[in-house]
Amino acid sequence: MSRTYWAAGAAVLLALLFATAATVSAASGGGGADAPSRTPGLHSPDAGFARDMAVHHQQAVEMSFVVRDRTQDEAVRSLAYDIANTQANQRGMLLGWLDLWGLPKVVAGEPPMSWMGTGGEHSGHGAQDTAPGALMPGMATKEELTQLGAAGGRDAEVLYLQLMTDHHEGGVAMAEGCARQCETPAERALAQGMVEAQQSELTLMADMLRQRGAAPRG
Repeated sequence: MSRTYWAAGAAVLLALLFATAATVSAASGGGGADAPSRTPGLHSPDAGFARDMAVHHQQAVEMSFVVRDRTQDEAVRSLAYDIANTQANQRGMLLGWLDLWGLPKVVAGEPPMSWMGTGGEHSGHGAQDTAPGALMPGMATKEELTQLGAAGGRDAEVLYLQLMTDHHEGGVAMAEGCARQCETPAERALAQGMVEAQQSELTLMADMLRQRGAAPRG
């Protein structure tokens, strides 16, 4: 389990380092292969992914901080801390790109994930329907967040791992969409890093659920 967790962290770190370097280069006017050929448009996959994944990540950060106060289990607390730290950093990077491109962080009337298109773009590994009351695939509802905040001990651990499994599956589907469609090389690299890291964490969380006599909800 420790090797799996190390691999997940390493994939995220490499993606963050690469994307940070590319962002600094672009912000300073540098060119090269990693710089986008043009500024992404308002409804481009690049901008849509940045907006949607920033929202998606924010909920993961919130859930991770909640469970750290609801359990004393060090494995779950460590996982929650790392997810919160990684996704908060990635969220800042995505919002920073929107600022760099001069694009808004919220577009009125834009349906979530509309940048992924139609005709099967939502299908594939990790794709799932949006649950009633959830904003995007994998995201928890207000009722589920309330349930997590009221749980404790093993119940909180299991619910968090189940909710985060759903969250990662939805996030992987979105990141795979950006890896296919986004035109900004650094953003594609970050998206691919998200796919690899979150797939590793899905394996880890399945193991942690089995240790607690539980399983993913899907």
